Amino acid sequence: MNFPRLFATVRYLKPEQIFYRCFYVTRKKLYPAIFKHFDETKCKTAPDGLKLQKSIDFPDSYLGGNKFVFLNIEHDFGEKINWNHPDYGKLWTYNLNYFEFLNQKNIPKEAGIALINNFTGSLQELSDGMEPYPTSLRTVNWIKFFVKNGITDKKLHAFLYFQYQCLLKDLEYHLLGNHLLENAFSLLFGAYFFQDENFYKTAKELLTKELDEQILPDGADFELSTMYHQIILFRVLDSINLVKNNPWKNGEMLDFLTKKAEIMLGWLKQMTFSDGTIPLFNDSAEGIAPASQELFDYAGSLKIKTVEKPLKESGYRKFTGKNYEIFVDAGKIGPDYIPGHAHADMLNFELHLYGAPCVVDTGTTTYQRCPRRSLERSTAAHNSVTVNNQNQSDVWGGFRVGKRAEIKIESENDNQITASHDGFGKVIHKREFVCEENRITIRDTLMPSGKGKARIHFHPSVEFSIENNTLCAGNFTVSFKNIDNIETEKFEYSLGFNKTAESKCIVVNFTNKTETVFEL
Repeated sequence: MNFPRLFATVRYLKPEQIFYRCFYVTRKKLYPAIFKHFDETKCKTAPDGLKLQKSIDFPDSYLGGNKFVFLNIEHDFGEKINWNHPDYGKLWTYNLNYFEFLNQKNIPKEAGIALINNFTGSLQELSDGMEPYPTSLRTVNWIKFFVKNGITDKKLHAFLYFQYQCLLKDLEYHLLGNHLLENAFSLLFGAYFFQDENFYKTAKELLTKELDEQILPDGADFELSTMYHQIILFRVLDSINLVKNNPWKNGEMLDFLTKKAEIMLGWLKQMTFSDGTIPLFNDSAEGIAPASQELFDYAGSLKIKTVEKPLKESGYRKFTGKNYEIFVDAGKIGPDYIPGHAHADMLNFELHLYGAPCVVDTGTTTYQRCPRRSLERSTAAHNSVTVNNQNQSDVWGGFRVGKRAEIKIESENDNQITASHDGFGKVIHKREFVCEENRITIRDTLMPSGKGKARIHFHPSVEFSIENNTLCAGNFTVSFKNIDNIETEKFEYSLGFNKTAESKCIVVNFTNKTETVFEL
């Protein structure tokens, strides 16, 4: 056990996280089957009349029969679905238990009901699926499916209510962050579906507190993942849909939720490339969250406007020229007490030229604790600088961060930003971006001195050659000053979870200072 690392990790936790972790672990040992006793007679059924506008369809993940595809991995269960299927990791199992396939475009009503009955009939065997996070997502998906298809089956309603009873006793105070927020969104749906005052009281209290904390003044989700921002915005929009279209509670949360959605939309609009994609900062991947344009269209159908605040508290910045868009990460590691989706990527950047990706983040392909996960969270997997092959922050264990770098923005204006961090101990890394109409200059300085490696990861579509310290591609060049040498490495670029394409990265070795200039 690495006690210094452990202390550096847990010292940031909130007291309630520690208390509830101990409480839930103890309770599970004393009452291991506490949430497996479904009694239909003690459950509610829902009144008729809940209404919802059309939401965003989920991608097809149910392929018919007992065949599914999640995270780019397809599996046919044959005769019997194993809701605890462990072969592809916990996130795959979670996705199976989310039941998002109930709200894919063309699933037959009868097939959806059969899958729900299969799940309810497996209650005594369930494990991962009854954890609060998948329960939160599943219950909302069931409600949307029930409303869309006019399903009034009392037993299905009773089992849904039973899941809410379980969730209410198992809220994720030990994790907080997006987990507790998902619990709250779900309870809001449960409250409206069953017109349950207890669910509503908890949902309102949690949503008010957590959204005020988790949505930064510039509109960003505080975990600083562009993908999770899209996911949480989707939940806020669905909640507005719910509150706006149903008279119960007289829409008392509508104004609060709408104001959050407006600035979240504004942040996402600024953080979306012109081709509709997002920079893959921190834990982000394609194919998981609704695309930005889908969210903008959904918000439009709900008559929600977009309010753009200047990019500030998130630490992200965007600069544009005649033929380029560049996003710069000058943000902190993430929220101190829940940095599980953070990467050691300060002063990273992504660049699109002529409307197409050029310099890319390597992205995220797995949440499994494995060498690949460690690599994807490392500084070397990003377009930043390493010193002595160190990570800026001690990312470990899949979702842990020990000792962490602190970042400081030293100066900025409309076309320039300079920031520094202390992630390499006595060596401070300072980076300046100067963005002109057809030129981007990046200056790196190690203070007081040091040897560094500046990496630039190129999209698989980019072909280049290097001669006399200049990289030449079809429609741009990159020149390097004050360098020791340039190396080329191969890397696996994320096309989504469990899917990669081989590409090339250049490694610029330098001493003390170097300058990189992109010219179009």
